[in-house]
Amino acid sequence: MSSNWQRYQEFLCVVDSLGITLDVSRMNFTKTWLEAMAPKLAHAFDAMEALEQGKIANPDEKRRVGHYWLRAPELASTADAAAINDALSKVKSFAADVHAGRVVPPNAPRFTRQLIIGIGGSALGPQLAADALGGEGDRLQPFFFDNTDPDGFDRVLAKLSGHLKETLVLVISKSGGTKETRNGMLEAQAAWARAGLDFSKQAVAVTGAGSELERAAMGWLARFPMWDWVGGRTSQTSAVGLLPAALQGLDVDALLAGAREMDRVTRVRDPLKNPAALMALMWHHASKGVGAKDMVVLPYKDRLLLMSRYLQQLVMESLGKEKDLEGKVVEQGLSVYGNKGSTDQHAYVQQLRDGVANHFVLFMEVLKDRAGATFEVEPGVTSGDYLQGFLLGTRAALAEKGRESLTLTLPEVNAKTLGALIALFERTVGLYGSLINVNAYHQPGVEAGKKAAEAVLAVQRAIVSALSETPRTVEELAKSAGVEDVETAFMCLRHLASNGRVKREAGERITGERFFR
Repeated sequence: MSSNWQRYQEFLCVVDSLGITLDVSRMNFTKTWLEAMAPKLAHAFDAMEALEQGKIANPDEKRRVGHYWLRAPELASTADAAAINDALSKVKSFAADVHAGRVVPPNAPRFTRQLIIGIGGSALGPQLAADALGGEGDRLQPFFFDNTDPDGFDRVLAKLSGHLKETLVLVISKSGGTKETRNGMLEAQAAWARAGLDFSKQAVAVTGAGSELERAAMGWLARFPMWDWVGGRTSQTSAVGLLPAALQGLDVDALLAGAREMDRVTRVRDPLKNPAALMALMWHHASKGVGAKDMVVLPYKDRLLLMSRYLQQLVMESLGKEKDLEGKVVEQGLSVYGNKGSTDQHAYVQQLRDGVANHFVLFMEVLKDRAGATFEVEPGVTSGDYLQGFLLGTRAALAEKGRESLTLTLPEVNAKTLGALIALFERTVGLYGSLINVNAYHQPGVEAGKKAAEAVLAVQRAIVSALSETPRTVEELAKSAGVEDVETAFMCLRHLASNGRVKREAGERITGERFFR
């Protein structure tokens, strides 16, 4: 009997109730190391238990973290449980009314499409669910504004051309002040106005109580809640993810059931029976607990293509922290990238096997090939057999070179298993955050980026105010405007000139260009 087979059996984590397994046998840890990590893991479980009981987990903002309550309201306070149940009931009722034609647009028999406007977790989760579970039977076909790119807006609107009158718009923002989402909303409102349509009669808001968006949405079709104890990157089982999913016609009850069951399993304190605990330990082992290696996510299923993008935010925003819980500078994190198999056989697997050893791989396997009849591409061999062959072959090829990997296996991709995956990674991130002693539930770096963007726009406004009909260099304009950041001023002026908003004359070098009104 091979040692590989013995190790596989010893360390295979099986979730019988979901048909999900996690194989860590190709990670080069020892049983002694696993036992030595027990005290740290026990502390992580204690922290997670306190979190689910409502302890303040985000001291920066004095917030609780309650996304686990969304699929187990009985764990929440009476008031929060009532709010969760009410929101879910409202989501399902509204979707049913739209599907039945009881809620209709003013200028069409019914809604057939939905435009979801959000950023970060307010888009990534809904996009993952839409792509993984959607198809020809979608009740409302989903489209997304998930950036503040004007060309991106135009491309989506072109796809909706002729169908705006039957498109329901979901604007998702907790504060309503997120500029990317606000800009998308304003662009959509302008498009509806150009088409002679009343945007308010086709719009829905998902937002926090008293937010800018809630005030703007007075008179819209409906408003759904976002709570301060649910972060954007963990909001898929709130109205943020459930409303677009329900409107698309996806099974939100099954999604919640899968997440609830995975939550139950991942409360078990034995890591060999808890895939989240085992995965968190493997992240710690592979990256030495300091982010020393990247995680490459390779789902061998087209429906899970967006999983790596979803996990990039969940993992990197949660774990990428300058300071630990004691305020010590640690510069922690875990970098995530990936695409899908077997596409990557012809892309970066070459480097994964033979190049710099700065990574470990998370393979994701789906046992069921397709919903329809089996088709053989060779006698006794299907396309799905090849797909598994590429996965197992790549796994073995990496192991030959000492490259570590995890393999997460699902029976099929459906609403229940997707809900389970979302809950699995949420719990893994929470446990790993405790293992490395960082706050996985705040994001000061994101806020810093927003403030920096505002500073750039302040420079732009100042430099534009200094323009006249006389062409001047950026240095001359900056001096006149009292702007010290000449580099940013120059880049703003080039952007404005490229879009016909200011004029320019060529100089001897590009930085010598002169700008005027």
